[in-house]
Amino acid sequence: MPGSPASAGTARPRAWWTFAVTVPLALFLLVTFVGPVAMMLVRGFTNPELPALWPQTVAAMERWNGDGLPDDAAARAVAQDIAATRRAGTLSRVANRLNYDMVGSRSLLYRTADQLDQGAAASGLADLGRIDPRWQERRTWAAIRHGSAPVTSFYLWAALDRRMAADGTIQRVEPAQAVFVDVLLRTFKISLVVALLCALLGYPLAYLLATQPERRANLLLILVLLPFWTSALVRTTAWVVLLQSEGVVNNMLQQVGAIDAPLALIYNRLGVYIAMTHVLLPFLVLPLYGVMRGISNVEMRAASSLGANPFTVFRRIYFPQTVPGLIAGMIIVFTLSLGYYITPALVGGGADQMISGSIAFYTNQSLNWGMAAALSLLLMLPLALMLYAGRYLTRAVPA
Repeated sequence: MPGSPASAGTARPRAWWTFAVTVPLALFLLVTFVGPVAMMLVRGFTNPELPALWPQTVAAMERWNGDGLPDDAAARAVAQDIAATRRAGTLSRVANRLNYDMVGSRSLLYRTADQLDQGAAASGLADLGRIDPRWQERRTWAAIRHGSAPVTSFYLWAALDRRMAADGTIQRVEPAQAVFVDVLLRTFKISLVVALLCALLGYPLAYLLATQPERRANLLLILVLLPFWTSALVRTTAWVVLLQSEGVVNNMLQQVGAIDAPLALIYNRLGVYIAMTHVLLPFLVLPLYGVMRGISNVEMRAASSLGANPFTVFRRIYFPQTVPGLIAGMIIVFTLSLGYYITPALVGGGADQMISGSIAFYTNQSLNWGMAAALSLLLMLPLALMLYAGRYLTRAVPA
């Protein structure tokens, strides 16, 4: 019997067996995926450089309330920390961090370090001012104070084209420096358009696969999966060849008389849409095909026998049952599009680059991991909202 002690005793070993099987996989994901991603994202709102390398300065900044200029004790602490990190070879880490907050901080610190090495006095704020007048400016000390806090909003504000002024207020950056908001909006727009294009092209294709006999459907499904056997770089490069002014597409359109002159199909937004839709289309077809394949024809036949026309049968019975697969496929395509880097870089122009290019730049070239983490966080928040919206839409579809 279900409630007997024997059945309970049987269920307990099964539960332990399930736990034993899943724990290694959970630990593997935690160590190789969740942990590294979390450690990277934490850099988007932390300041590890100054607290670790300038302990005396951090303590002095905690005593300063931010009004006017700090006292001579703070100046001596900065001078001592500059000299210590110069001897340890870690001054560049502090200089790079402060340079994000105030351009010119790197030259200021190295000039001060050179003068201190040559025996310049550093007993107070006036001595530092004689080394470089910028030590007499409040914005210099405000940048050090911002960098001394263990937790900061600097990177997140910078990712939104904002900066923190010396008085603590949030201000817009100069129009020539405001780039991230436009790139983020462009990324979301391209990803959404690609998801919609994949839905428009993938829905009929998935329906065709689902309505074919199993043997023919398996053959067609292999053709859909064929792009997975080729790298995205190769497929993107193939589109570069096809979409050239003298490429296959333009030549074919001219031969059939559809156009008189070659169209601009590459190094623009249209080329990005075409290439990304081709690369990501299978990610929508597969989940949608799985849902369509499991839909029974009984309800549709019953509706037809009661006088419903084919369009009504599709709209009222068939389509609502495919919505979960359609939403799942669009979310997958949208998510993958957000992180695309190779295709926009090769097929798009300068005005078509996506936020992944900026993240790659800050990670690999400028080594500003805080900025890369902040941009990644801004990508994750809309994605979480879209997942919630997709779950809501799936539940809202009438059965």
